[in-house]
Amino acid sequence: MKVTPLRDRVLLKRLEEKEVKKGGIIIPDTAKEKPQEAEVMEVGKGRVDESGKTIPPEVKKGDRVLIGKFSGTEVTLDEEEHVIVREEEILAKIT
Repeated sequence: MKVTPLRDRVLLKRLEEKEVKKGGIIIPDTAKEKPQEAEVMEVGKGRVDESGKTIPPEVKKGDRVLIGKFSGTEVTLDEEEHVIVREEEILAKIT
């Protein structure tokens, strides 16, 4: 399924953190925190300013970014979990 976000929205796929077991304790998936690192899957055309000019997004497909734990709207596409956020909700780009 092809999804193209509108305006300044970005489609992200959260990247799973590497599981570290300390003392042999395994934490169930339901108790784990949401990862804050994500990969940009698709990007909208950009934000429109007050004069009607489109400002292109700072991120592009394939970028790795940091987002807040509870940012955006979670969606399921082709049985995979994704999140759609506004570009302003992206905290940083990882290089």
